[in-house]
Amino acid sequence: MSTAILSLKVTQINWPDVIEYPQSGVKSKLLLEDKNCRYVLMSLGTSASIAEHTNPRNATVNVLEGQGILTLEDKEIVLELGIFVFIPANARHSLKAMTDLTFLLTLSEMVTDSNHSPNRQG
Repeated sequence: MSTAILSLKVTQINWPDVIEYPQSGVKSKLLLEDKNCRYVLMSLGTSASIAEHTNPRNATVNVLEGQGILTLEDKEIVLELGIFVFIPANARHSLKAMTDLTFLLTLSEMVTDSNHSPNRQG
């Protein structure tokens, strides 16, 4: 990935200034990354897709523009403005854009047994 758009000193952007749709496929822009999270602006052109995959980190999808279908563990979720989806670590998921689609993808700290203990308080 490229250099982040934001830094710990530059803390604001306007979506219309950074959203760009590719002619085909997927365009990603790293917004900010620290030791716990990675924030990525994802833009897909109409009919673009992301093949089924898993990720070792928890993720959230916050839809900013457009429409699409997220398939999460064989369940279809309609993506449109205002939809927020949590994707657990290691869950199978794929995505297809029905229109130009942009969302904020947040990848959180990697899940480990010591961080995800059922006996942990707190």
